[in-house]
Amino acid sequence: MEKIKIGIVGYGNLGKGVEKNVKSFEDIELVAIFTRRNPNEIKSRNKVVNIEGILNWKEKVDIMVLCGGSSQDVPKQAPEIIKYFNTVDSFDTHLKIPEYLEKLDIIAKQNKKTAIIAAGWDPGLFSIGRLYFESILPKGKTNTFWGPGVSQGHSEAIRKIEGVEDGIEYTIPKEKAIIEAKTKIKEISQKEKHLRRCYVLPKIGANKEEVEKKIKEMPYYFSEYDTEVIFVEAKEMKKIKSMKHAGTVIRNGKTCSHKHRLELKLELESNPEFTANILLAYTRAAFRLYNEKNYGAKTVFDVPPYMLSNKDRLHIIEQTM
Repeated sequence: MEKIKIGIVGYGNLGKGVEKNVKSFEDIELVAIFTRRNPNEIKSRNKVVNIEGILNWKEKVDIMVLCGGSSQDVPKQAPEIIKYFNTVDSFDTHLKIPEYLEKLDIIAKQNKKTAIIAAGWDPGLFSIGRLYFESILPKGKTNTFWGPGVSQGHSEAIRKIEGVEDGIEYTIPKEKAIIEAKTKIKEISQKEKHLRRCYVLPKIGANKEEVEKKIKEMPYYFSEYDTEVIFVEAKEMKKIKSMKHAGTVIRNGKTCSHKHRLELKLELESNPEFTANILLAYTRAAFRLYNEKNYGAKTVFDVPPYMLSNKDRLHIIEQTM
């Protein structure tokens, strides 16, 4: 069996999740990890390379799995990497996806490469759920709830702020909004649905008021939500940290004479490990699309479900339908 050879770009929680979980994917082989840090400082049994040398691996890697943050890393790295490698990422800034998709699509097609973007659980799996629910029940409203749990993307965005030594964000759904979503055909605003609770370890001498202001006013991440900022010490931060997360998509609607409710729910002990597995499944799809010369940037809407499996289409139909 020909194995899909991958590289991991970025060695944070998500990159480590991909490294750990690739062992469960018999058809995928990790070739190297690419990082901005000194490779000698990273403890891994796999080959670790400084990202400056990534072009030396053009003939050795089929798919680069981009594991950096969505606020700054992936938007900068992906347009350059796609010139030379096929890519998969879990870019999760919802409002920026159309712009990011268009930009990457042009570069990918120019270079005859394939990229699958925003392949996490939301955006990603939940996006598919929303599409199915809204297509089947056109008369209705959909509400998505995140949490309770840690958002890796929002936590990473906090840590990028000047004056922040460490930070973690807990997304907490509001019970009143969940009840309304289940009992009423009503679209509920993000501010009504979620609380963003941010725990921040400030750097020595940092202006806490300025840090809090920057967090609460950050567009796409916190400005549209009820946001709390709680400053903590290092010992407390260690106790707070968690990888758990959860989420629910609820569609309340009706046919001609009856009401119906559709729900898609997940509960995760490790958000980065679960997202890593989604990326690895979509790595298969990117490899297949590339071999079919189906170039350009794709979303999860553009990928036939059977392409996520290592089994062939007819076998899947026989065993799964």
